[in-house]
Amino acid sequence: MLVQNSSFDRAYAVCLGIARQHYENFPVASWLVPAPMRPHVAAVYAFARYADDFADEGEREPSERFALLDDWLARLYAAVDGDVRADSDDERDLVFAAVAETVRSCDLPVCLFEDLLSAFRQDVTVHRYETWAALLDYCRRSANPVGRLVLRIGGQRREDLDAASDSFCSALQLTNFLQDFGIDWRRGRLYVPGDMSHVYGALESDLSGTRLSGPWRAAIAEMVVRTRQMFDVGRSVCDSVGGRFGLELRVTWLAGCRILDRLESNGYDPRMNRPTLGVVDSMPIVWKAANWRRLP
Repeated sequence: MLVQNSSFDRAYAVCLGIARQHYENFPVASWLVPAPMRPHVAAVYAFARYADDFADEGEREPSERFALLDDWLARLYAAVDGDVRADSDDERDLVFAAVAETVRSCDLPVCLFEDLLSAFRQDVTVHRYETWAALLDYCRRSANPVGRLVLRIGGQRREDLDAASDSFCSALQLTNFLQDFGIDWRRGRLYVPGDMSHVYGALESDLSGTRLSGPWRAAIAEMVVRTRQMFDVGRSVCDSVGGRFGLELRVTWLAGCRILDRLESNGYDPRMNRPTLGVVDSMPIVWKAANWRRLP
């Protein structure tokens, strides 16, 4: 949906700047996204970027992090109710001005923003997941709302697409966990669930070595298999959406699968060989996205 209110131009420009400042495996509001969608996608990203930083970055105590997230939620409600400052010089005021305009013009459910914030609150104190189901519930709130919001920004409002998007977005979140296994471990976080690592006898005490042990590689391989299955279920959203929006979805889907390919080829040791994508990956990914074939 096109941004038509010029009084929010500066607010959207700030959000686009925030989106472009942060490295992501899966580009936000890239040139592939239809131009009318980009400011709205950037507004959602800027909202989430700030909240994620409150939960994860810096040396703040948990109580301070919770207070910042509570304030972020209160500011969301106030902005949606009309308390916006599009003429402010405060970046946060401008983020909420853009978010409020996006919620209004794209008719976005506020509950999806609430889900995001509930996941960020969980990040403050929960650093291990005992079950696969618990990890997927986290993904349901940390990743899936973004997919549903972007679909609505793109004018897509179908239950079947929502379901496929949920699987797709959870797969992207899981891929990021696998990719950042070493980084997260150094920060005291572990996203391979206990009911998966225990099956293979993978112990946290084994993670002190330079290379991953066989049991940990086996557990990660199992997580890769399950993540691929979720990508497969989510592929139908890429089949169903056309135009440049559909191309962006397909590029993102292919990029996620390619990271899993690289992790597999590296022997399932993301700590020794963190799987990343570079310029050399761009051409085959874009070519495959442009020559996409629907599944039977």
